[in-house]
Amino acid sequence: MLLRATDWVPESIPSAVPGGGKPDLLGYVARTFETIAMAKVSTCAQEAWVLGYTTPYDKITMNWDHLLYDAKQSVLNLVKEGYRRPRPRDEIRVTGRTGMGLLELLVYLLKEGLYITEHDAVIAKKLAYVLTGGDVDQNTLVTEEYLLDLEREAFMSLCGEEKTQARMKHMLETGRPLRN
Repeated sequence: MLLRATDWVPESIPSAVPGGGKPDLLGYVARTFETIAMAKVSTCAQEAWVLGYTTPYDKITMNWDHLLYDAKQSVLNLVKEGYRRPRPRDEIRVTGRTGMGLLELLVYLLKEGLYITEHDAVIAKKLAYVLTGGDVDQNTLVTEEYLLDLEREAFMSLCGEEKTQARMKHMLETGRPLRN
């Protein structure tokens, strides 16, 4: 979602840096953060695209009865065309500590306004760390593997927390989120 949000940033977007520079990604990263942190859901394919869950190139199957057939046909077409996995990206510009500061402020305000719980804030801070590229300078170029490593590390550390385990168990048993 981060790559989809930042890949489409037009060059005409002004920079927040005095005197110009690269377009500012903070707004796009913040929007992605909000979508994930607030667990926004889509009710249709168009809404999924607006939220950044899909791309304009993704195929849509309206009838559930056709879903498996359409997916199989898509895979077979890819094989026929000689599909090769894309090379992992190696020049992804991130917002770094600057973006992290903005997102942590947002988390603080949500927590103080009682919109999120203490554990929601813990999760949101880890999400912010991943989406901003961690402890690096603004506009640092990182690799896709680096971001995936940050994501994996954040997920594994959350899995070790009692409240996260309680949330997962509750979701599996009831199908509803637990706000602990």
